[in-house]
Amino acid sequence: MARIAGVNIPTNKRVTIALRYIHGIGPAKAAEICEKAGITPERRVNELSDSEVLQIRETIDSDYMVEGDLRRDVAVNIKRLMDQGCYRGLRHRRGLPVRGQRTHTNARTRKGPAKPIAGKKK
Repeated sequence: MARIAGVNIPTNKRVTIALRYIHGIGPAKAAEICEKAGITPERRVNELSDSEVLQIRETIDSDYMVEGDLRRDVAVNIKRLMDQGCYRGLRHRRGLPVRGQRTHTNARTRKGPAKPIAGKKK
């Protein structure tokens, strides 16, 4: 099992798919990493040599912000918005949708399970 950026990536999957298990790498970046490292995207992870895995690891470390650094950066950005007291920061603070979605109905992912209102009977 190859370990890249602190994540055990699955061995039986194609390289482009396996790289997506790393937080901060999606389809486009996975293809770009394979291209920079000179690895065909159709190859499986278990077919890669140690030097190729090392090359992928070095490419990711030098060119991309992934895993802990990315999570920390996002958390700092959210905290900055909350400290400023701007609209987006207030929405984060209250646990409501930030990007303009409706909250009259839906928004249960951000708001949590529905709370019953006392005395509301039909």
